[in-house]
Amino acid sequence: MPEREWKTIVAYWLMPAEPARSFFASVIAELAARFDAPVFEPHVTIYAGDQENDNPTQALNHALAECRPFRLSVRGIQYSDEFTKTVFVQFESSPALSHLCRALQQASAGPNEYQLNPHLSLIYKRMTLSAKIDLAASVVLPFTEVLFDSAKAIISPARVESRADVEDWRVAAVQRLTE
Repeated sequence: MPEREWKTIVAYWLMPAEPARSFFASVIAELAARFDAPVFEPHVTIYAGDQENDNPTQALNHALAECRPFRLSVRGIQYSDEFTKTVFVQFESSPALSHLCRALQQASAGPNEYQLNPHLSLIYKRMTLSAKIDLAASVVLPFTEVLFDSAKAIISPARVESRADVEDWRVAAVQRLTE
């Protein structure tokens, strides 16, 4: 068995508001139970950087100081070969989201290049292509836009490739977007 990656990062998540939060949490829990996969909070990763010397609370406070809740438009349900993007909701990017990503990058003690790709994963699991295609086709979203009203900083293994990696996530900070 390969040795686990112990280097950690800070991942900054945008959290959906209700009722989307409950809907996504229910889908994630149902798929996790059905496919023996890890359960996780519904989120869109907006930036990830080196954890060393970073103060996640300070970074969130700085980056979200002027950020109001905002909506992202759903592009569709997709799938990939990546463990953390097995089946996911793809969103359109927006100026507000791009601005928030840049603000978090600037607030980070060791900024790095981050490729923003707004998506919300529904399951983390190694699956056959046909299983992913069938699963993606079976998901029906009751909305075309999702409101996001808070953010979290998560301490995470640098590489997330297993249930154990997902279970190692720790919340470092939480911040509501202001009205």
